[in-house]
Amino acid sequence: MATENPLPDFGPVTRGIVLLAANVGDDRLAGPTPCPEYQVRNLLGHLLGLSVAFRDAARKDLGPTTGTDPGTQLPDIDDDGQWRAQLPERLDEVAAAWRDPAAWEGMTQAGGFTFPAADAGRVALNELTIHGWDLARATGQPYAPDPVALESSLAMLAPGARDRPADAPFGPAVDIPEGSPLLDRVIALSGRNPAWTP
Repeated sequence: MATENPLPDFGPVTRGIVLLAANVGDDRLAGPTPCPEYQVRNLLGHLLGLSVAFRDAARKDLGPTTGTDPGTQLPDIDDDGQWRAQLPERLDEVAAAWRDPAAWEGMTQAGGFTFPAADAGRVALNELTIHGWDLARATGQPYAPDPVALESSLAMLAPGARDRPADAPFGPAVDIPEGSPLLDRVIALSGRNPAWTP
């Protein structure tokens, strides 16, 4: 019997990010991204860190990886290129961790906040979906994320999108034309301009 509300699968989004990252040359690492404070290398470092944090949040393996505010320091990658092997591994791990129904139950912690695990799962999927767009746009690659992930992001970002405080993880929504594609609507709700280019 089919489940009424199947758990979202992170796999399509994480696999998409792996493909994007594989096409990032070293010459792109210092380039700008839609996140004004991040170069491409910082965005990759953030993807590494959030994959570990939300993997551990799913496993309820709480500690420094889940208890640290990600805004306390600028994320980065090492210059030895190990991120190229580490990022696919971490993305696979976070996707696998959230496939376990137990990951969505009870309470957990991420970014120093304790909140319902089901909310943490939605936050994690949204972070990956939005930052996948950031990486694609910063490196001139196409991006066609999983529609289920986009719908999840839309539901999460739409409430209060116009009234976010300046220190919120996402800025106030950007105005875009009515009837814009779902991806553009989600990106605008995250406080980004869908037309951004480097």
